[in-house]
Amino acid sequence: MKQEERWNHIVSLDDELLKGGVILSEWCSFIVRESDLAFVHGSNLASILTAVSGIETYLRSEYAGKERSSLFELIDNSPIANDLRSDLHRLRKYRNKWVHVNDPWDDQELLENPEHAEKGLEGMALFAARALRRTIYESPWV
Repeated sequence: MKQEERWNHIVSLDDELLKGGVILSEWCSFIVRESDLAFVHGSNLASILTAVSGIETYLRSEYAGKERSSLFELIDNSPIANDLRSDLHRLRKYRNKWVHVNDPWDDQELLENPEHAEKGLEGMALFAARALRRTIYESPWV
């Protein structure tokens, strides 16, 4: 996808998923903007990582108490739709594979077939952009 197509994709997600208005913390707004910029510029891994950060920040701002919860706990304990919960866990697990690399020297597949990794990252970046918006728009006010 080209930059213009990626911007159009974000706008179409907003048109589709935003049904009213939302109020986000400034931390969350800032992170969402960073995720959008990474997505538009084709930085797929950065887009995924910041999308998950935006999701965590939103869930923490809306549903967490004062105790520190893991992302897993935030997702499980938030009053969100089950299909969104399932998608967020899928995204969290994918993110974890990139953030918590068990054996960084086990890189033969990445060296021999980097386009496979890029294709997977691009698909998940599209998924992450949607999941982020589904999360931050999940409880609009009208």
